[in-house]
Amino acid sequence: MAKQDVWVTGIGLVSCFGEGAEHHWQTLGANPAPAPIVDCETYKPYCVHPIPEMDWSKQIPRRGDQRQMENWQRLGTYTAGLALEDAGIKENEELVSTMDLVVAAGGGERDLEVDASIMADSLNRNDRDQLLNDRLTVDLRPTLFLAQLSNLMAGNISIVHKVTGSSRTYMGEESAGITSVENAFKRISAGQSTHLLVGGAFNAERPDLLLSMELGNFVYRGEAKPILARQESGGGMITGTAGAFLVLESADHAKSRGAKAYAKLSGVGSDLGTREDAQTNARMDAILEGLGAKPGMGVISGASGCIQTTKLEYDTLYRHLGDDAAIRAFTTMIGNPVEANFPTGIALAALAIHNQGFYAPFEEAENESSSTPEEILVSAIGHYRGEGFGLIEKI
Repeated sequence: MAKQDVWVTGIGLVSCFGEGAEHHWQTLGANPAPAPIVDCETYKPYCVHPIPEMDWSKQIPRRGDQRQMENWQRLGTYTAGLALEDAGIKENEELVSTMDLVVAAGGGERDLEVDASIMADSLNRNDRDQLLNDRLTVDLRPTLFLAQLSNLMAGNISIVHKVTGSSRTYMGEESAGITSVENAFKRISAGQSTHLLVGGAFNAERPDLLLSMELGNFVYRGEAKPILARQESGGGMITGTAGAFLVLESADHAKSRGAKAYAKLSGVGSDLGTREDAQTNARMDAILEGLGAKPGMGVISGASGCIQTTKLEYDTLYRHLGDDAAIRAFTTMIGNPVEANFPTGIALAALAIHNQGFYAPFEEAENESSSTPEEILVSAIGHYRGEGFGLIEKI
């Protein structure tokens, strides 16, 4: 069977700037880039890009469904609904019921009150192993554990939006988002699926998450700075609450229903290995060569801000695209949404191609774009492991 072209026909986006594909283009693309929306007080000394005020009922009508989800699940389910609506198939029961689903998700949110209570009790106890065993029988409920499973986001999307084709969930931070889109692309391109919903969501406003990133020395401390400016202060990640879902279709399927398309997803490549410089460079070089990266392409980057990975990413991109390459690190504007990082980059690239434009520099150190690119690379280099690139083109 001949390879199928893969079209982006629906985009759902939620970030600190608000919701919707067109809203994000008007905010980030149609006008000079606005000031990032960032909270540097609530979790001081860490900054986060917060979620906007949300009316969950617009995409999750039943209050009961909303109550049984944690915020990361609500955000993913809501954003998936936006993508289906944007593609014009949300109310088409026949199309939605045969639609495949691929989700990138992390683990559930911890019960901070229980954690704090156990730590407080442990200050006055020497038998801490026994304390943990006692508290587990009281505080760890099976229903709580089930609510934290990563595949619950996919389950809720299936329940709320009736997406009942095949379903799979990937975990693994930025790599989960890359793998999800890569899997979706390959299945449609090989004729194994005709239409597919893919994406992820991330809740950055979690003290437990910030603690784990601090322990790994990944998080940035102090007042927020753009990605490149941050490198002068030792680098580090500023996370952002965001959701991004895409409706991908084979060109034939999209044409058969008269669907509009934003752009063509022409390729996705990924790899995984240690962060030793030479090995990481070799892996990234191989992916970019496979995608046919060349000067003149724009770049939408999900750069983490961590000093080693950001340097490796930019050095590699400039080596392939030239020193004047127009690289736009959207994580300066909305933070790193980790599992949703790569789907967000694909969405922003598709919006630029569709609107025959590009994004103004998000910080002074970024190069101006000399022309409107017809091909855009999407870059996602994981803050700890994994790297991936995608290519978005004009149809």
